[in-house]
Amino acid sequence: MNRCQACCLLLLTILVALVVSQDPEKNKIKVLRELKVINTSNANVKQCLWFAMQEYNKESKDKYLFQVVKIIQAQLQVTDRLEYFIDVEIARSNCKKPLNNNENCAVQENSKLEKRTFCNFLVGALPWNGDFTVMKKHCLPA
Repeated sequence: MNRCQACCLLLLTILVALVVSQDPEKNKIKVLRELKVINTSNANVKQCLWFAMQEYNKESKDKYLFQVVKIIQAQLQVTDRLEYFIDVEIARSNCKKPLNNNENCAVQENSKLEKRTFCNFLVGALPWNGDFTVMKKHCLPA
């Protein structure tokens, strides 16, 4: 092994050792303000929920769009971003994908197409930057 190869191997070993020995506590996101229940009519809650529903409908295999029927609860936690925990009931609408902006969507009721779901969304937001991310989503049939 020549001198250059030995140096490269040494540098690689040091890098691996640094990565392996990192303190996992340093990688934890620091909670600046603990989880607190907030008003569901809060503008940021509505913005986060709108974003979460856009993502939900993009990922959904259903040919109909789902919309919010009821916001059950909203909570806020502050870390390096605003984290909104939003519990909602959603239902299948009468609008098919993709949405035509001229359509008024209504919930499918009293038909074989009726479908309701309870979802918990965790949306990370930096609303002043227009930055929203669905960090977690968990949905169960109603």
